[in-house]
Formats: sequence, structure tokens, C-alpha cells
Amino acid sequence: MKRLGLAALAVAALSLLLSVLLPEVTNSPRPLAEYGEKTLFSAFGGRSPRTLDPQRSYSSDETAYTYSIYEPLYQYAYLKRPYTLEPLAAESIAKPKYFDKNGRALPENADPSEIAESHYEIRIRENVFYAPHPAFARNAAGELLYENLDRTIDPELARSLESPLDLPEKGTRALEARDFAYAIRRMASPLVVSPIFGTMKTRIVGLAEYGEKLNARYRAMKEAAGGDVRERLDLWADPLPGVEVLDKRTLRIRVIGKYPQFSYWLAMTFFAPVPEEAERFYEAAVLREKNISLDTWPVGTGPFMMTVFEENRRHEMRRNPNYRVSPYPCEGEPADREAGRLADCGKPLPMVDRIVFDIEKEAVPLQTKFLQGYYDSPFIDRVDTGLGYLVAMEDDPEKRSLYSGKALQFPKTVQAGLWYLGFNWLDPVVGGGKTPEEARRNRLLRQALTIAVDWEENLAIFQKNQGTPASGPVPPGLFGWRDDGPEAFNPIAYEMREVGGVKRPVRRSIEDAKKLLAEAGYPDGRDAKTGEPLILVFDYQQAAQGSKAYLEWYQRQFAKLGIQLEIRATDYNRFQEKMQKGAAQIFFWGWNADYPDAENFLFLFYGPNGKVKHGGENASNYESKRFDEAFRAMRYLEDGEEKQVLIDRMTTILQEDAPAIFGYYPPGAAAYQSWVGNVKPSGLVQNGLKYLSIDAEKRLERIVEWNAPVLWPLALLLYAAAALAAGGAYILEKRSESRAIDRTGDAS
Repeated sequence: MKRLGLAALAVAALSLLLSVLLPEVTNSPRPLAEYGEKTLFSAFGGRSPRTLDPQRSYSSDETAYTYSIYEPLYQYAYLKRPYTLEPLAAESIAKPKYFDKNGRALPENADPSEIAESHYEIRIRENVFYAPHPAFARNAAGELLYENLDRTIDPELARSLESPLDLPEKGTRALEARDFAYAIRRMASPLVVSPIFGTMKTRIVGLAEYGEKLNARYRAMKEAAGGDVRERLDLWADPLPGVEVLDKRTLRIRVIGKYPQFSYWLAMTFFAPVPEEAERFYEAAVLREKNISLDTWPVGTGPFMMTVFEENRRHEMRRNPNYRVSPYPCEGEPADREAGRLADCGKPLPMVDRIVFDIEKEAVPLQTKFLQGYYDSPFIDRVDTGLGYLVAMEDDPEKRSLYSGKALQFPKTVQAGLWYLGFNWLDPVVGGGKTPEEARRNRLLRQALTIAVDWEENLAIFQKNQGTPASGPVPPGLFGWRDDGPEAFNPIAYEMREVGGVKRPVRRSIEDAKKLLAEAGYPDGRDAKTGEPLILVFDYQQAAQGSKAYLEWYQRQFAKLGIQLEIRATDYNRFQEKMQKGAAQIFFWGWNADYPDAENFLFLFYGPNGKVKHGGENASNYESKRFDEAFRAMRYLEDGEEKQVLIDRMTTILQEDAPAIFGYYPPGAAAYQSWVGNVKPSGLVQNGLKYLSIDAEKRLERIVEWNAPVLWPLALLLYAAAALAAGGAYILEKRSESRAIDRTGDAS
């Protein structure tokens, strides 16, 4: 009984130790308790954002922060498609008022040629406050507390300062129209160097002249200071007639001529407010030395505020405690209700308390942590992250089973973009032609190639059917795109046929293409006059796709017609140089929308926007009087029947003239865990993080389930140790008993 008791005691003790220690054996990168909070966890690759200054930021890796912290005047409705503008910092969407060159008011339907200016009078929301920040802190006398920070900061605090939030006092104030006016003035500042200034100086009355005056004053300041300017550039010293502050909550912007697309620019952070106090605060040398500025620590009225910025390591945003009550939307597309995206209708935004971004430089550990549940999304700010997972599921049944078993979400979207195969209109073989006969021959050649290049096959092979073939320049989600009827397909490349009892567009046969090619004077891919083979040159930017198989696919498409395709692959910089000079014959290029208007795609073929002659984005250098006339009429119209008719007309002209073979609208697919709600990816809705929700309890349960430590090897080891301990105890007891017997024998 005694021997068995000791052995059992040893095993019991080690079992207790096992039960206490093993639950703590985990691969969690942070305390498990954090996963039970209303926090979104994601990653960023490479480096920290270059700048979060709203008038400077124009990179996709910055938008997750800028659109969560700042609020422009407008935004896009999160769930509605086509994309719809709605007020954000503004009370409503302002309808422009039109005036002629003498300042006389004109009616809404005035001829655009008579409109000298469009006035946008915008009322700012009431009771909107900036997030707590030391830039707004004031003393008892109402003076800014940290305006002269270099002179007043405690030396010890200065040495340890890592964030502006380390300063003890914070403050806030209400948003004003003046903050938007100041932001627009910043666009012209040589100290800011805004990428939008070149566009806006041609749109906003007086902005170009204002910029020239700022530059002149800045140059004079540099000369006086010997090159290093420490003095602040006063942005209010010169007049800017196109931007007027009528009162604390009313802003007027005067736009040159009629420009309906201007409202879309007001949904970008270029037009987000910047409080002058913040810029003055960040001028302190003690902050500049530590890289504390608007580039790293934004000051906004949005749903979140920056609370951690550890460069190239970690960024964290928390709920802005001063954020006004803003409800989750109650309207969307029919599919949104089925997907549960309307369940939070009317609930206050944002839906989470914190967003954490950790750096992940390598794809494998990032994917591993996502599959373990430690990231809610690998890259929460991108709409292409899920594509790789979808392709992997197509190729690998094990991954399909794994991803499906974890109920991972890969919601798809079609991005507001276009990839196309372009023909240089200046080229003698595939271009516009110098005579009517040349124009006809070249057009027939381009039409034949439009049939031969099979984009459905391209998408099936190289993108696992993750894209959408394009029949025109306007992508889905924008007004003007057609998804049914005769306008919804390109009659040059397709014809209506009955398939399985249903009529649908089917790609024309290669025989149809060969007939067109023969009419063009190239029967079987040879010049009918000389007998020489037709050789075309494809200038290809290696950054676009890059594989040998991909380029060989293009050659096979042209070879269907007996045409030889010579490929000249170059780096992107060299490719751009050739395009600017008009030296390319055939090229592959893409375009992503700046704003959701058909004009932003149709202008890619507008004659006065030609790349060679005018330095514009018409890379094909296409010229057509019919198209240009329709474009000029369309660009001034609001969305409606008249605009749709003109878009259809221009699309038909492009299909017939074929200055480009419309390839595909790029696919999009995000990647999220099952516990993330309200997911609807979009390349244009940039402020979507405030709508996402988290089921933290479910997340914690799945993390524990998916990352349960493998116990049996350690358990076996500990029980083996227990057995050895018990055996040792038995031997010791045996020896003790033997000695006791021996001592008894000696005594007797």
C-alpha cells in the first residue's frame, strides 16, 4: 500500500503540473485576451506609408489610414451600386449654380459654352469635432498651450517623446468651413507639393495664380534665409477668389466652366479639412526631429484616430471618442440583405474599437497567421488579396477543403478598371490611316484581331475565370455600363446565338476574322500585293503579367490569322517613354478609375487627350470627329437618359473603329475570416473600415480550436518521467525496507 501510494502521488503531481502548464503553450503573437476585444487585426507589407497628409497622399497603401481618420465633404454609399455620392462632412450634396462671364446667373439647362463658372455652395455639418489632440489644447486664457513647444517643453519629456499624444494636455474644437478652405490653399503650397494641384489649378478659379504667388514668396524667403526656410508660409496672405468662407459653416468653391465630375473630387481626401492649429503645432523642431508630423500623425474628424505609429513595425488606430453619431446604412443592393449586410442597419459607426496593422514582409508567415486566425484579413485595405486563395482552391483540393473548413470569406467584386490591347493610331499599319482606303484597310485588320484575341480563354487560363471580359470602355458599377440588351456586347467580336435554348452573345468564328483580314489585303496573314508575311510588333510592359507562357498566348492569338507577332518586352519606365513618343505599335495597358464616372474611361480615347500630341492619357492617340463631338456633349451631362444615349453612341464608335481590343475588367476578391461582418470590397469606397464588424467571441473560440497545442508528446514525456519517479521511489522504499530488516536482524 505504501509503495503504490508514493508512485500514485508522483503521477498525480505531474498530471497536475501538465494541466497547469499546457494551456499556456501557444503560438499566439499577442495575449489571447486581445482577440476577445472588438479589434480588427491586419498586416501591411514592405514599409510604413510614405505620407498620411491628406493633400499629399495619393497611394493605395495609405488610404486605409487617411480615409479612416479624415472626412472629406462627400463619400460613396457603402452598399449601393452604381456608386452613389452622399454627404459626409457636408450636410448635403451641393447642386452647382451657373454664371456667365459677366456674372449673370444661368438656368440649370444652360448651354455649357455659355457657362463661365459653376459655384458650389456647401454647408458643413453641425457638431462635428476633431479627435483629441494637443494641437487644440488651450490654457485658462484661451491661448494654444503648445504653440511654442520648442521653448516650453520639458527637456526630459522632449527626449522621451515618441508621439504627440505623449504630451499631457489634449483638446478639440468644432469643424469649420475655414478648415476646408485652408486645405485647398495647401494644395498650392510648395511646402506641401500636392499631386492634385496640376489638375485643380485648371478647375478652381484663381488657384493657378494663387500658386504662382505662393511660389514667388517662397523663393524670396529661401533667398533671404540662405536656402533653409524656417519661417512658416502664410497661406492666407494672398487672395484665392475660387474658395470663399461665407460663414463658419458655409464654403463656396468656384469652378471654371461646367464640370459635373468636380463633385467626385470632393469625396477624396485631397478635400479633407486640415486645421491650421495642427500645421502650426507640427512646425516645432522637437517634433520634426522625431518625424512627428502630418505625414505620420494625422488630425481629423473621422471615426478613428492614430494612436500608435511605429515606423516599419506597427500602426494602430482607435475609435475617435469625439466622433459624432453616424449610423450604419439601411439601403443597398438586393444581394446585401441576403448576405446579412443590412443586419446592422442604424447601428452607430464605427463597429469596432481598434484597428491594428503589424508588418509582415514575407507572404508565407502572413498566410500562416491568417489561417491560424491571428489576422482577420491579410491586407484589409486591398481588394485583390483573395484572388490568390481562390486560384489555389481551384488548383488544390486540399486547400479547398482547408479554406472551406475554416469558412474563410473571399467576397468578389469587379474593379472600376480596364485592361486593353491598344493600337497606335499614328502607326501606318494598325493606325488611323492617311487616306480613306488606308483607314478602311487598317480598320478591317483591327476588327479581325478583335475577333481572334479570345479574352475568355485568357481569363480561364491565367486568372482562373476571376475577371470579366470587356465589350466596351465603361466597367460595371459605373453609370453607362450595360449588362443586358444589344448594347451589352461588342457586335464586332460577338454575335447572338441560341445556346441551350437561350440566346446569348458568342464569339464570332475565326473564319469571320479571316474574311475581314482578306478584305484588309492580308489573306492568310500575307500582304496580297507583295506576298510578304504580316509582322506586327507588341510592346509589352513586363510589370503587367510577365510570364513566357502569357506572351506566347498572345502570339498564338495572332497566329490564328497567320500573323506573326514580335514581342518587345521592356521595363515599365522604358515602356512609358515609348508610349510618350508614339513609338509602340501594339501595347497592353490598363486604367483604374479616379472617380466613378464614364467620362473617366471614355477620355482615354478623346482626341485632345492624345498622349503624343497633348501629353494626355489617350495612349492610342485615337482621333475621331464623331467620338470627340459626342464626348464633349456627354462630359457636361448629369447621369440620365441623354447621357446614356451618348455613352452608347461612343461605345459603338469605339467598337467599330477598334482603336483598342477591350480585354477585361480586373477582378477583385478580398480575404476575411468568417467572424468579420459587413464585408463588401470595392476599389472606390475607400472608407470601408468603419462599417466592418467583429464577432470577437467566435474569433477567440476558433483561435483556441485551430491552435490547440499538440499535447501527447509532452504528456508522454511527463508521464514517462512520472513512471521513472515512481520506479525510483519504489527502489528507494525497497532499499529502506531491506535496511530496516537488516537492522532488525542485527538487533536480534
